[in-house]
Amino acid sequence: MTATARRFAKPAALCPGATLAVISPASAPKPELVERGMAELEALGYRIKLGRHALASGPLYYAGSVKNRLEDLHAAFADTEVDGIICTRGGWGSAELLPHLDAELIRANPKAFIGYSDHTSLHTWFQNVAGLSSFYAPMVAADFARENGVDMVSWSHTFSGDSEWSVGAMDGLRVIQPGVAAGELLGGCISILAASLGTPYAPQLDGSVLFLEDIGTKPYQWDRLLLHLRYAGKLDGVRGIVFGDMEQCVGEEEQLLLERAIRHGLRGFEGPVAIGLRCGHVHGPNRSLPLGVPVALDLSDTENPQMQFLEPAVSGNLS
Repeated sequence: MTATARRFAKPAALCPGATLAVISPASAPKPELVERGMAELEALGYRIKLGRHALASGPLYYAGSVKNRLEDLHAAFADTEVDGIICTRGGWGSAELLPHLDAELIRANPKAFIGYSDHTSLHTWFQNVAGLSSFYAPMVAADFARENGVDMVSWSHTFSGDSEWSVGAMDGLRVIQPGVAAGELLGGCISILAASLGTPYAPQLDGSVLFLEDIGTKPYQWDRLLLHLRYAGKLDGVRGIVFGDMEQCVGEEEQLLLERAIRHGLRGFEGPVAIGLRCGHVHGPNRSLPLGVPVALDLSDTENPQMQFLEPAVSGNLS
């Protein structure tokens, strides 16, 4: 059975001069890194509005209570001066917000939501409940604060409204299993996706090209997580899979074992599979990926693997 593609609302493009709300829906960031990252964003021409609780520390490792973090997220969507929302860092905590999110408010004010890692739970909620595309892309303290932490080519393509751009071998993409596939790009951090299974917040992946990445996850853990997704039936309707850069999961000496574990975990999966895309937890420049946008994954030529974005990720083409 062919899955029916979902259509997601697209937020407005983020041109120079756009105002970005900086928030911390999960763990507490280091204030000096937030300041450094905001300065870099301002140098790129963005205006910044720092969330009231974005620099909060505690309780525990959180950037404020659930109420505080929720208040900042809702305020950013409600603020007519804010064009997009970017997180400081990930960590843990976004999933605590899910039962309390105001779907009506968010649907009425579609804005670019930018973050990765723990924010996978929010991306999935935006897709499932709000019908809104979002962005697995660099964060303030985690990436903009790092020297050479952001790939500005993919950032520009994503947020300016370019159509028909692609990522490929220059972005780290390598072929594990050749083939071609097309679908909406979905996914994120595999440990967060797997943790959502059995809850109302599990991802709906039918008809997708699935992106998966993580940090500190060993080969046997990747095998286990993939098995968990398979047993839950979440890979049944997936058309192709792209794995991220694994350098923050294992060292060079374990890369081959990791790829073997992935092949084992995906045994029986017939779609194309690639690995190495430098998005999410990476050492170098972090690529931006729009989630909910149709892509064509072409791994038929192992020397020239490509994932092409078939539509603008935002409304309004500013290029």
